[in-house]
Amino acid sequence: MPHRGGTGRVGEQVVDTFFGSGTSGDPLTGTITSPEFTLARDHVNFLIAGGSTPDTAVRLLVDGKAVRTASGSADGLLNWTGWDVAELRGRRARIEIFDQATGGWGHLLVDHVVLSDAAAPPRSYETAVNLVVDGKVVRTATGQDSERLDWTSWDVREFAGKQAEIHVNDFNPDSWGHISVDHIVFSDRPAASRLRRYAWADYGKDFYAGVSWNDVPGGRRIWIGWMNNWRYGERIPTAPWRSAQSLPRELALATIDGQPRLVQRPVQTIANLRGAPAFTLRDLRVEPGTTPLPDRARGTVLEITAEFDPGTARRLGLVVRGGEAGEGTLIGYDAATASLFVDRTGSGDTGFDADFPGVQSGPLRRQGRWVTFTAYVDRSSVEVFGDRGQTVITDQIFPSPGSDGLGLFADGGTATLRSLTVRPLRSVWR
Repeated sequence: MPHRGGTGRVGEQVVDTFFGSGTSGDPLTGTITSPEFTLARDHVNFLIAGGSTPDTAVRLLVDGKAVRTASGSADGLLNWTGWDVAELRGRRARIEIFDQATGGWGHLLVDHVVLSDAAAPPRSYETAVNLVVDGKVVRTATGQDSERLDWTSWDVREFAGKQAEIHVNDFNPDSWGHISVDHIVFSDRPAASRLRRYAWADYGKDFYAGVSWNDVPGGRRIWIGWMNNWRYGERIPTAPWRSAQSLPRELALATIDGQPRLVQRPVQTIANLRGAPAFTLRDLRVEPGTTPLPDRARGTVLEITAEFDPGTARRLGLVVRGGEAGEGTLIGYDAATASLFVDRTGSGDTGFDADFPGVQSGPLRRQGRWVTFTAYVDRSSVEVFGDRGQTVITDQIFPSPGSDGLGLFADGGTATLRSLTVRPLRSVWR
């Protein structure tokens, strides 16, 4: 129904399916359909906010069938979207606002539906600090919805010697629509944020609500976690289930660098899932770039143990679930920051939520020259255990089904692969 809410509306009112006569809130469902009109221009543009699921959508109906659809982005900020309808020009159509959702953000806000000769550019609601080099944003950082100032940093080695600008942008009029910035300095080492200064049990995005057991034979402490994240858990591209559980892990204490550390490793019975034969490599020079491994190393469900000497490389490691057009997930070591990382920005389907793509990392000191880790690669996840299990990263990934390649990579120099063992794992599902 028409309402005066909606940040960014045009005029005094906006269609908001949150409200209705005689009741209130998201329990309301239904449809609102426009009168029929002619598609006399190449674009239909409109402002939209609210739910981001298929159950909250704006549809373009032609001959009673939905030929275009759009939804919100799970916030109350109206922004431009629209459809290219050049191929439908001259046809009769209707706009339908469809709301069959009752949960969080189970409503839509829609405003200012217009025909146009061009697509409307989206509004920027950015609150960010950007590093600009040669007119392009090359690094960005945002706040944490808090007034508490905290450190963040950018690795800018690749831009050494270039002229740059720092832009502080505030285009957001909504809650937390501002940003505070202080003490911008150069340094030889990255500043650690408050969260980064903690020793995390898991540095990935997708290990949540760990549950452990009592009275395990031998006095072992075993736990397992939900492999998902509430920031995007309702939007991951899976059906009918939403993710899975992690591998069961045994917890223990170990003395590392003179300090007690919580360490974890998969339970030994995981070895019962190993298939044969294993693929092995030793003492291989890894040149800058990506080195594909033979077909017998390919797979979608693998146990991989690797040991590297970083040499002169800045970053090095494995490319798992590799495929066409550069698809792949990087599991590696950053020598400059002494950290283990998983980079899933190119891991496949990452566009369902802005918070999903990214790089997760945790501190991992070398033992002499060597960096060692074991990775468990599954059809939609990676679980990485650094060295003795003091650094663990659990991340979901959604690659194409045919992306089963395995490779090595090095950036900024040459590394040495001391040893690599790849074992296929059998599924417990029939």
